[in-house]
Amino acid sequence: MPRTVSLLPSSTEIACAVGAADSLIGRSHECDFPAGVAALPVLTAPRIDVEAASGAIDREVKQLVEQGLSLYHVDAERLRELAPEVILTQTLCEVCAVTPQDLARAVGSWTGVPPTIVSLAPNRLEDVWADVLRVGQALGHEQRAQRFVAELRRRVEQLTGRAEKLTPRPRVACIEWIEPLMAAGHWMPELVARAGGENLFGRAGEPSPWLGWEELREADPDVLLLLPCGFGIERTRHELGPLVAQTGWAGLRAVRAGRVYLLEGNHYFNRPGPRLVESLEILCEVLHPEHFESGHRNSGWSPLN
Repeated sequence: MPRTVSLLPSSTEIACAVGAADSLIGRSHECDFPAGVAALPVLTAPRIDVEAASGAIDREVKQLVEQGLSLYHVDAERLRELAPEVILTQTLCEVCAVTPQDLARAVGSWTGVPPTIVSLAPNRLEDVWADVLRVGQALGHEQRAQRFVAELRRRVEQLTGRAEKLTPRPRVACIEWIEPLMAAGHWMPELVARAGGENLFGRAGEPSPWLGWEELREADPDVLLLLPCGFGIERTRHELGPLVAQTGWAGLRAVRAGRVYLLEGNHYFNRPGPRLVESLEILCEVLHPEHFESGHRNSGWSPLN
């Protein structure tokens, strides 16, 4: 197997899932699953304060982007010492992880045979499965990756088949950032639809859109799902102040009905890897609790109150 560095949490999960864990020799600072990857050398670091409040993070990100600066530091010297043959990264979002441009700067002065850079681009659910196959092929585990994807698809279709028959279909708003408000795009609208819901904001396969408070208030969703990018359940709960302080929050249909839920964004919904199937299980359980019981309560989701 080729010596592999993964600079994306989802690609690390994918590599391990297709049987290539032993090929990994380095990771990003965010790669934390499965547990064994924690022992790998860390090759990246954020240039922003990731522990800051949502609004402060947004301001820092926009300042760096406006200056044409990367959001991440890549340890080029350590990366060169490890001499990887394959580097896994992504092209989806410059905010989410190291991009090919970051790597080009890091390896630009290398001599000898350059590493193969495999860039994942998961805009929709089917793209995620294609990325699993791409990683499997690059790491010499193509057949295992094919079997794994077939199983993931089977599980998704099984859940979809149960959920699509259920009525009523609740109107759902998925919030991917709190201050300022952002709805969830990419694979999330598809997951909501497959879980038997009507997604109100964001389009499948397209970037996550900014969302005005009045727009959300006027839509008045039946269910409000909070899954800020990179946040776990308790971090999201801690960040809710600016949202619940909005005029009209208490009058929202979802708030009055007790149907506001905190989702584990960091490990499930924000991470385009194998655990998107578990994300679909969570959505089915949250949207149709009388028909689904997946056992993810408190670990994958929690009611606001």
